[in-house]
Amino acid sequence: MLQLTGITKSYGGRLALDDVSFEVRPGRLTGFVGGNGAGKTTTMRIVLGVLAKDAGSVTLDGAEVTASDRRRFGYMPEERGLYPKMKVLEHITYLARLHGFAKADAASRAGELLERLGLGERLNDNVETLSLGNQQRAQIAAALVHDPRVLILDEPFSGLDPLAVDVVAGVLQERAAAGAAVLFSSHQLDVVERLCDDLVIIAGGTIRAAGARDELRAAHSTRRFELVSAGDAGWLRGEPGVDVLDFDGGYAVFDVDSDDTAQRVLRRAVAQGDVASFAPQHPTLAQIFKEVIQ
Repeated sequence: MLQLTGITKSYGGRLALDDVSFEVRPGRLTGFVGGNGAGKTTTMRIVLGVLAKDAGSVTLDGAEVTASDRRRFGYMPEERGLYPKMKVLEHITYLARLHGFAKADAASRAGELLERLGLGERLNDNVETLSLGNQQRAQIAAALVHDPRVLILDEPFSGLDPLAVDVVAGVLQERAAAGAAVLFSSHQLDVVERLCDDLVIIAGGTIRAAGARDELRAAHSTRRFELVSAGDAGWLRGEPGVDVLDFDGGYAVFDVDSDDTAQRVLRRAVAQGDVASFAPQHPTLAQIFKEVIQ
């Protein structure tokens, strides 16, 4: 497990990170979200040793991360850093060779990964001729080709169309399922919500929320319910302790003042007619994000 504890970083008199602590567990995808300038990239660069921290620790399985450990890290920066004049397959093969793979193995790894990322028809094209989205896929291949133990991706879905997002998401899920610890940042909250197992929200250089996605959604839930029934649900407007937020015939979204009220409403709904569904509504990641950073 990758663990950050009490990370602090200042630039001159400005505190960029203040007691940043969270963990990235193997076999899970951890989404790292925050506004521009919140501290995501600075945090990632400290994990990678690109920036020095002022205080705190970065550990892997309980021991301070070393240069040797970082050779098994994969990193995709937000800024593209591939050699534009190199052919795609040649480039990714070259990076695999730098990590110690033999020529044939490196080429095989690179080719399979590029095929999986949807670049099979562009293997012999120069990087500079690729669209921005395809350059992004090649950049992801560069981070993955050496089978990293820890994978850190800064905005991996930037510039990708919806089909490409699904392809990349599938590859990342496969790597996590194989045991990698994956940390990725993104401004696309809908993608993060769909993909991540764990979530870290940062604002102003401090961690505002961290934990399993479903636990965070439950922790920030209100007593809000959705009712779908065959009959008219207008009777809800007269129920004590009920605040109707949305209504359309047999469909209603409403808040209740207690669990007992919710149970009472359900019993009456069943008595009124066919109930297709009655379920709590959990907040979206976007709603949680707005709540914790305000």
